[in-house]
Amino acid sequence: MKYHRPTLLFVVLALAATAPFSIAQQSQRDAERNARQAAAARAIPKFDPGWEKDEFPSHAVSLKAPEEIMAIYKRGEPGRTYAEAADAMSFPEQAEGILRIVGTGHSFTAPGYRTLPAITRAAGFEQPLCLHNGGGRTGSVSYKWEQENGIFEFDGKPLPKLLAAISNAEWEAMIWGPYTADRPKFYTSWIDFCEQYNPGMKYFVIDGWPTLHQARMVFNLKGNPESDSFFTDEVLDQMNAAADTSFADLVSTIRETSEDVYILPTRAAMTEAAQRFNRGELPGVEGLFTVVGGKEHSIWRDQRGHLGPGFDRLEGYVFYATLYAKSPELISAPIQFDQNPGFLNADMDKVFREIAWKAVVEHPLSGVSDKNRNGIGDHLE
Repeated sequence: MKYHRPTLLFVVLALAATAPFSIAQQSQRDAERNARQAAAARAIPKFDPGWEKDEFPSHAVSLKAPEEIMAIYKRGEPGRTYAEAADAMSFPEQAEGILRIVGTGHSFTAPGYRTLPAITRAAGFEQPLCLHNGGGRTGSVSYKWEQENGIFEFDGKPLPKLLAAISNAEWEAMIWGPYTADRPKFYTSWIDFCEQYNPGMKYFVIDGWPTLHQARMVFNLKGNPESDSFFTDEVLDQMNAAADTSFADLVSTIRETSEDVYILPTRAAMTEAAQRFNRGELPGVEGLFTVVGGKEHSIWRDQRGHLGPGFDRLEGYVFYATLYAKSPELISAPIQFDQNPGFLNADMDKVFREIAWKAVVEHPLSGVSDKNRNGIGDHLE
């Protein structure tokens, strides 16, 4: 975006800082930003024709031997080397049931990645993680596969952090964040590579949560709803219906490659939180969408649907409950999160743990059930 040098009149008015002018200017900036974000959300990514072919280019890093892949990663990017590549090396063998995890992702997976280690630490173990994240499309499964392999738009410029880790070390699981116009091939490419070196891994993909863009699409809105009251339980359920079907179809197709593919049901958890807010059961939470209701302590903080303060730990609890098939309600030790919004007291944290376990055991694709309601996945007993 280009900015023009302010005129003398603009400077004088800005210095005067009258309230009506400031509000008008802020509203205009917000409207422009919202329009840009809405346009970006509507845009469907155009993927390289190479994805339509049966095989990838012969120089794809994933086709090379493990020692070659590690050497490429250690060589690094132009002007940046990874001499030790410590974060792509093996973690020691873990206690039974503890997963060594590799993962890609973006701003929707970041809250879970950020809070999961604090949760597992309180549960009695350190979470082994090796991640290659980005923002938006740059954290998608297709983008990271291309970037790591040095193919398509990254032709000849590979950065194989996860390929080096997967082929040179032992792992039990991989996590992904979805993106617009995802295809099963994007996921099965990773699975095929993982199974080559670590057969029997488990695979997890988050299913996101309701967003304003989704509301506009489902209900043919030209802008945001006027208030949070638009998002009744019925509206939220209707927004989720198409997404749930889409993710179910995606997982069903991916499971033709590996049966161990599961959903991290963040959508169900955030929807449950929103519906509890509607019933007045989230004390301290002020709204659903900050950009709609204007409240800071809302579940979603911006136009694109990023989580509001404190809700990162709810996603972390969903991660923990799905990965380890245990309710976070069973963790008795204090959890030392980096940040603690004012409304998040012990009672609210308890509600978050309850919501996470409910979302996980009730989701048909999480791989976790709890028929006797003791907080432990049935398959562990």
